[in-house]
This record gives sequence, structure tokens and C-alpha cells, in this order.
Amino acid sequence: MNTVFADRTAAGQALADVVREHLRAHGWADTPSIVLALPRGGLPVGAQVAAALGAPLDVVVARKIGMPGHEEFGVGAVTPDGTTIFHRDVLTRSGLTESDLVGHVSRERAEANRRLRRYRGDRPAPDIAGKTVIVVDDGLATGVTAAVALRELRSRRPGYLVFAAPVCSDTGMETLREHADAVLCAHVPERFWAVGQWYQDFAQLSDADVEAILAQEPSPPMPATIMRPEDPRGVVIFAHGSGSSRHSPRNRMVAGHLTEDGHVTVLMDLLTPDEEERRFDIELLASRLGTAIDWAHRSFPGLPIGLFGASTGAAAALVAAAGKPVRAIVSRGGRPDLAGEALREVTAPTLLIVGGNDDIVIQLNEAAAQIMGGWAKLVIVPGATHLFPEPGALEQVAELARDWFDRHMSPAGAARR
Repeated sequence: MNTVFADRTAAGQALADVVREHLRAHGWADTPSIVLALPRGGLPVGAQVAAALGAPLDVVVARKIGMPGHEEFGVGAVTPDGTTIFHRDVLTRSGLTESDLVGHVSRERAEANRRLRRYRGDRPAPDIAGKTVIVVDDGLATGVTAAVALRELRSRRPGYLVFAAPVCSDTGMETLREHADAVLCAHVPERFWAVGQWYQDFAQLSDADVEAILAQEPSPPMPATIMRPEDPRGVVIFAHGSGSSRHSPRNRMVAGHLTEDGHVTVLMDLLTPDEEERRFDIELLASRLGTAIDWAHRSFPGLPIGLFGASTGAAAALVAAAGKPVRAIVSRGGRPDLAGEALREVTAPTLLIVGGNDDIVIQLNEAAAQIMGGWAKLVIVPGATHLFPEPGALEQVAELARDWFDRHMSPAGAARR
């Protein structure tokens, strides 16, 4: 028996890559999404998928209806609202009817409601209308429990309904295809006996484990360095053209100034080390930055969000801001021209900082500022070249950025807009 995943966390990380690539390939990456995990085992898996997508995590509860005398063998499933699905062929072979299972259905529905009350408390069910909904479990065997959850969710009119699990049986996938728009699995073995056989650690979770996962602050969707002041009044996300804001000493220097000024700063890697050749893929950078913006709004509720972009990261910031609630943008030696038509849609006040000796980039920024009209301001740092290595040049950038975010991310600045 060969295991594939060390534990549910590792399985969730592998599944997250599958889900993210599918949504991107099918045009759903930019639609608001939510991850709904089947308790209990689906929660640690779903937490990793939610983190990768920058999506909120919640639960969808369904309970297996066991065969009388052999409760571990599922003949159907039920949700808290009473939506029920049966394996018709199993009932027929067993000589059972639905009326024979009334007591079992009632008992499992009561347990489903108990779990839902405990996990969600007084929180209302999330609004999933028009959203990308990813239902996650730690594995897919017969598919009946997931099927009833999907049927209940479909009645709430999601935009795109996906089921995803790290390991799936062929029969389970076939069962779910009529209930979901897509069924995604990281591993589909030729021979499938039980979900647990594919895990080194398949320990059972408790209700308290589920509550602890739901209470956790969402992890950043990508590797990030986060600096937090004691009493934050805003969040600034850094987007670097090479994909790695964390490893840029210039970004770290500016971030330090902004953190001292009261802003949470997030230096996030938008590309993996083997994706560096995609630094001009503005659509990819902007999509991942948009995910980071969604995560920041959930992680720091009520705080305004600003973006600081460098090189092609500036274009990504502008494209992302065209469709997201962003309060202000600063570009350092950036390429806003690469944002294309998105420049006309940006309404966040944007500061374009360029070195005085960076002639070509000055021209590109001037053209971009004209397209953006009154939303953009161009400032040239005399004597500075593209990376601002000259003495005092980067300090000027930090001061300009600090003043810009102070002006446009404060309540007074918002009112002036």
C-alpha cells in the first residue's frame, strides 16, 4: 500500500495547485471565490486551498446515512436542511426502501445541524450567489456525501461549483460530475480501497480541531514578509517585477519607513523562483496580486489597502486595482504602460516616481499619466537612475510614498477624493 500525502496539510497544498491552475485555465480566477470544507477531515485540506486562493474558508455540512447493522457503509447522505440523496442501486440490492431509513435520516440530520451550529455559531450562511465555490474534502470514495452537499449548494445559485479532493476514486468522480461544474483531484489511483490508505497521518479530528482551524487568521496566499506596527491604520502590499518583494533591499527599506508611519507592510512573492521568466506576464502578476488584496481585506478588516509597485509590479498593481477596492498606489521606477487599457479604469490616486536620469522610463510614465488623467501624478527624483542607488535617492522615494499614503489612505484623504 503506497501513501501519497504526509498529512492533510500536505495534501491541501498539492490540491491547491490543481485548483488554482484549473480556475485560471477556465477563466474563473478573478471571480470572488469561497472554499467550503466538509467537516471534519476536509478542514485542514480546505484551509490550504483557501490560503492559496486568498479566499474565505467556511463549512458545508452533510452526514452519511449508514446501512442498518453496517453503519460504516453509506447508503445515502443528508444535509442540515433535509436535502437527501440515496444510492438507489444499493437500496435495491439490500432490499431496503427510503421508509426503512426514516429514523436513520432523522438522526443524521440532527447531528448535521448540531455540527453546523457548533462550527458556525450565530454567523449566517455565506452568500455564494454568483461566486466560485470550491467544496473540499480529504478524499472522495463513493461520493454520496459530497453529492448531497453539492445539490444543496446548487440551489443557492453559485457562479461556478467545484468539488476538489486530494485523492479520489473513479466511481466517486463519476457520481459527482452531474452535481458539480468540475471535479478536481490531485491523485486518482487505479485501485481505491479507502481514503486513509493514501495518507501517512490520517488522525481523526475533533469538533475543537475544526473550530480552531476556522478561527485562524487566513495565511497569506503566497510567501510574504509582514511587518506590523502596534496600532495600524493601513495596509500596503508590495509588488516587485521580479516576483520577490521579500528579497528586494530597496522594497524592504521603503517598507520599514511605511511601517514606522503606522502601516502594515506586506512584501509578497508573486512568482516562484522557477517562474522568474514570467516577470512580464502582467496578467499573472495582477491575478495573484488581486488574490493578495482579497486576503488583506479579510485579514485586516476595516483598514484601507494601498499598493507599492516596482518595475513590472507597478503595471500589475494598476491592473489589480482596476477591479479591487484599493485606496492608493505608488510606483517606483515602474512600467505603468504595461497595464494597457486598465489604466483608464484605475480610480485610486497613483503616484509615479521616476529617476531623473531614467529617460525612457520617464517617457513611458508620462504617457501613462496622460491616459490616467487626474488620477495620476508624476514626480521625478533629480539625478536618480532606474534603481535609485544614488545617495539619498531611495530616502526621497520613501518620503514621497509615505506622504502619498498618508494623504490618500486617511479618512480625511478619502473624503477629499
